[in-house]
Amino acid sequence: MSAHCMLTGAQPGFGNRISHSHRRTPRRFDPNIQSKRYWLPGEGRYVRLRLSTKGIRTVDAIGVEAAVARIRARGVRI
Repeated sequence: MSAHCMLTGAQPGFGNRISHSHRRTPRRFDPNIQSKRYWLPGEGRYVRLRLSTKGIRTVDAIGVEAAVARIRARGVRI
């Protein structure tokens, strides 16, 4: 799967590796994506979300119901 956070929209950044001789080759900075399962009381079921670690902290702060509402508002199907 692609390295995208469902909540924050974090995605890979791109740059260059620079060797000791200063040659540049392409590289990719992936966000720390974790798959986490949350109980959604309003729907009476579990949902599995692919979140960055910042997204997990956001869910802890605002609650899973509000986080799922934000994810759905972004157009992501759960």
